[in-house]
Parts: sequence; structure tokens; C-alpha cells
Amino acid sequence: MQSSTPVAGVHDAREAADGPRAADGAHEVHRAYAAPEVHARQISARLDRLPPSAPVWLLIGALALGGWFEIYDMFLTAYIGPGLVKAGIFTKTTASLFDLGGLGAFVAALFLGLFIGTIGVAFIADRLGRRRVFVGALLCYTFAAVMMSLQDAPGWIVFWRVVAGIGVGAELVTIDAYVSEFVPARLRGRAFAFVQAIQYTSIPTIAFLSWQLVPIAPFGQDGWRWVVWIGCSGAVFVWLIRLGLPESPRWLIQHGRIAEAEAIVARLEKRIERATGKPLPIAHVPQVAPHIENVAHATTSAESDSPWSARYRRRTIMLLVFNFFQSIGYYGFASWVPTLLAEKGVTLTHSLWYSFLIAIASPLGPLLSMLIADRVERKWLIVGASAAMAVLGIIFAQQREPMLLVAMGLLMTLAGNCMTFSYRTYQAELFPTRMRARAIGLVYSASRISAMLSGFLIGFFLRHLGVPGVFALIAGSMFVVMLTIGLFGPRSRGLSLEQISG
Repeated sequence: MQSSTPVAGVHDAREAADGPRAADGAHEVHRAYAAPEVHARQISARLDRLPPSAPVWLLIGALALGGWFEIYDMFLTAYIGPGLVKAGIFTKTTASLFDLGGLGAFVAALFLGLFIGTIGVAFIADRLGRRRVFVGALLCYTFAAVMMSLQDAPGWIVFWRVVAGIGVGAELVTIDAYVSEFVPARLRGRAFAFVQAIQYTSIPTIAFLSWQLVPIAPFGQDGWRWVVWIGCSGAVFVWLIRLGLPESPRWLIQHGRIAEAEAIVARLEKRIERATGKPLPIAHVPQVAPHIENVAHATTSAESDSPWSARYRRRTIMLLVFNFFQSIGYYGFASWVPTLLAEKGVTLTHSLWYSFLIAIASPLGPLLSMLIADRVERKWLIVGASAAMAVLGIIFAQQREPMLLVAMGLLMTLAGNCMTFSYRTYQAELFPTRMRARAIGLVYSASRISAMLSGFLIGFFLRHLGVPGVFALIAGSMFVVMLTIGLFGPRSRGLSLEQISG
């Protein structure tokens, strides 16, 4: 059992009230804790004891807003897909498994880019910092999205879609690492739910814009192009907001920049005390077991820094399998909603209207889940949501009545988004700071491969087996997810990042 001791020299109420003494306290911390791993635990303890106050939620909100347009771009596929088919650029189904002229190629292009971004670019966030990648990835997405919107040939649209996906992939990995390293342990589930609720307001936004614009051609330009341009214009504004975000204190500690980490945490502590009018409690550093200390001392070893090391290999394999199958289930529905509705005989205009109604549930799911996010063990939230998606998908496939289709779609979206925020929290918790972005990128990459293949798979299943065949594929994938997490997932609720990853 782990014990804890107070942090000497940490900012308490009296030190926060006067600047000079607070600064002296910071120097005392530096003298008292020379080892980097102890500094990391000390910073972690101070962050984990922060109350869920306005400054904390504002910081979480700023990080969430940073990813709004990345989610907008991810779900662009579903809502402008019918417009690309209507314009004659892509066909609805695929003649062969890798037909670049089919809509499946457009779906797959995003996930190819996401794969490259997550496994080939996101690791840079472990080297250069969360903030730099967080700011730079949006520029990549915005430029590529603008270039894509100016194309008419399917090959060039697919190419620029891949480039946009690279920026989105690097961004989403970085956000998950960023959020997990800033928020207190007891708030982590709710924080990720809140982040997703804000980010997923982009889904009804793009659904509404697509419903209004995709069937028409304002000023002689196809409506789908306007949907892309609106997203790019807003992304520029959000890029300016990102410039004011601080670096992750945990990342700074890992790179020996202790004074910077101390300054960031001290500023946040002072803002919280001013907002609440109460002194912060004394932070207690958990006393970890000797084998964890040895791992911390061995950070120069390539083995200890690898998700494939003996300590983390089982978690890595579990999350690779999980991610491969969850994306078939989740994106198999989310990226094909208008097309699946159209296949059931719903007209283009009505399919986009029904898709808008279903999309409204996207931010509501995480908001409702905040009530249980830190009350139920993370792994069981993932298992329960996956089971609900499997059952609801099968029911959806049997319906033809519009209102029942919308109702089943709403419930499936709620379940899918509960699963999504839960696993984003979970996989960020299971690895240490020194490799967090790299490990998240690695396990996420499996979902990008399967989602890329699912674009072709679902187009193929839709052509030969119809909507019931598509949802049989989704249900089977969710069953594998349930077994993987249920049998092999460790517990994480209420534990500090250092306790979980140690």
C-alpha cells in the first residue's frame, strides 16, 4: 500500500498570498528534490490536489476548443460525402475493394492521413512539447483542407484529404496527452467528457451546414466546398487562441525544465486561490515502490522508454487490438450515417436532415456521461457502451420508419460518444509522461488502419449485403472490443498518472 508525505516548500495559502515568499518556496522545492523523478511526483501531487474550479475548467475548455476543428474535419467525410456523389466526383459504392473513384476512397484517405499523423508525427510531441505540436498541426490541416476544396479530380481530393488527416492525427494525440497531464486524477474522466462535449459540438454544426449547403450551389460553387471553407475560416481564429496556452508541466519536468514547470503550476495555483477565495490543501507526494523508482532512474534506457518494454507490452497489445476493432464500429456508423439512410430509401435532403438530428446527440452524450465519468471504473464504461452500440446497430438495421431510424441513431451516437471519451481517457492514463504521446500515437494507429480499411469494407458490404450486413460487421467488432477491455484492461479510476503508469 502506498503512503504519502507533504511536499516541503510547496505553495500553500500563505505563500500564494505574497509573491516573494512564493518564489522562495519554489527554490526550496528545487533544493529539496534534486532527482527528476521526485520533481515529477511533486508536480503531479500539486496538480492532483487542485479543486474543480473555474481556472481549471477554463484551461480544459481552451484545450478542447483547440481540437474543435479537428473533429469538424474528421466528420466532414460523412456529411459532404453525399454532395461529392451528387457532384459526380465519387460513386456511392465501390466496384472493387480499392476503387479510388468510390466514396470509400475518400473515407479511407482521411484515415490514411490519421495513421501517418498518429504514428509518424505525434511522437514529436514527446520531443518538442505538447504546445508546439498543438499549435502547428492546425496549420497543416487548414492549408490541406483549402487545397482539397479547390479540386475536382477524385485523385487530388484523396491526396489533400490524406495531408489534412496527418495534421488532424498529430493534433488529437497531442490533445489527449495534454489534457491527461494537466487535470487532477479525480477529475480526469469528467475532464475528457467535457473536452469531447465541446469538440463534438462541431458535429451538429457541420451536419446543419451540410443540410443547408450540400444540396445547393451558392454563387455557383458546390455546397460541399462551402462547408470546407467555413471550417477553415474558423480554424484561423482558434489558432490564435492556442498561442496563449502553457506547456504541460509534466512534460517540462521530464525534460529538466523544472523552473518553467514550477512557474506554470504556481500561476495556476494562484488563479485558483483567487477564484475560490480559499487556500489550497497541502500536496502529498505518494511514496512509490522501489521497482518504480528504478524505472524512473532508467529513463535513459531505450527499453524503458518503449511501449514494447516488458512493463507496458501487455497494455500496448491490448490497446492495439481494441483500437483496431472499435474504429470499425464507431466510424463505420458515424462516417456513413447519411449514406446508410439514403440506402434505406431516404432522399438526400431528408437524409441530411435526419443526420443533423442524430448529430445533436454528439455533444450531449459526453455531457450526460459527466455524471458517471469518475464514478464508474473506466474499463466498464467502455465495455457497456460497446455492448449498447452492438445491440442498437442491429435494431437500426431492421428499421424503415424515419422516426425510429432517428431514435436508434441518437441512442447509438450517445453510446458511441460515451465509449470514445472513456477510451481517450483510458489510453492516455496507461503510459508514463516520457512516452505518452508516442504510445497514444502507436495504439491509435491501429484504429487508423482499420478505419481506412473500413471505408472500403463498408462500401463493399453495403453493395453486396446491404445495411444489415454493415451492422453485422459493426456488432462483431464491438464484441471483440468488449472482450479485449473487459478481460485485459487494468483499473485506473481515481489513481494518479504515476500510480497507473508505474
